[in-house]
Amino acid sequence: MQEKLLILRKNKNITIKKMSEILKIAPKTYSEKERGLAEFTQDEMFEISRKFNLNIDQIFLPRSHQKGD
Repeated sequence: MQEKLLILRKNKNITIKKMSEILKIAPKTYSEKERGLAEFTQDEMFEISRKFNLNIDQIFLPRSHQKGD
């Protein structure tokens, strides 16, 4: 699970539907990626980092550690 992203998204009151529109993917696909069932592409990670004005490493956890800090 990309816990940092989930918390950030919820704190900004951004829905899964809105995030999926930003990334031009289906809401179900976005949800799967946020829950760690699928991986974000590099392009998607860069787009999300631009949306939140943060560095990628401030949002995304390494694959080996996706349960939070």
